[in-house]
Amino acid sequence: MESIRKRQERVLKIYNALDPLYTTDKTALEYRDAFQLLIATILSAQCTDKQVNQVTPALFKKYRGPEDFVRARDSELEEAIRPTGFFRNKARSIKGCCQGLLDLYGGEVPSTMDEMLKLKGVGRKTANCVLGAAFNVPGVVVDTHVKRLALRLGLTEKQDPDKIERDLMTVLPEDKWRRFSDLLIYHGREVCKAKKPDHARCVVREWCPSRNL
Repeated sequence: MESIRKRQERVLKIYNALDPLYTTDKTALEYRDAFQLLIATILSAQCTDKQVNQVTPALFKKYRGPEDFVRARDSELEEAIRPTGFFRNKARSIKGCCQGLLDLYGGEVPSTMDEMLKLKGVGRKTANCVLGAAFNVPGVVVDTHVKRLALRLGLTEKQDPDKIERDLMTVLPEDKWRRFSDLLIYHGREVCKAKKPDHARCVVREWCPSRNL
């Protein structure tokens, strides 16, 4: 079994190989402030960032703050976000989250994990996305791409996103947590795809135990 030290050395090689290849933007979601990013991140669940970006300009023009979302008619909000999928659940999450912002934080988006997790519809993935991009708080974002690549690269044996997050935190310096998440997301979209990973184009295949599978 690979030791933690060996895994740390290998993950740094993976990091250094991927880092020059992909944008340094912390998210492809378009937003003006932490509140817009929070709403956009909730909408991005099981939806592409591109699709979310097509919805949010009109959405944020109509609903400018948490009060507007809380007061919105369910049917109107659902229709506005319908293209992002799972629109009923997302509408409930957004309204619940906005009510929490008003009740707990005076309508402002908090800047700590503990505070973020008190908001309805906000889990660690969403919290890490917002905290990292809006407040530069270190964190590992575990979405479907990060989970898939972490397993394929042998950086975890876990299936639970929270446990995967902890495993990745143990093998990377804190200042690389967020960037590594982004690198895995971009690499997962471009090369290490779910159904057919492109091993021929993969710059990290040398350090990947799944390269011959």
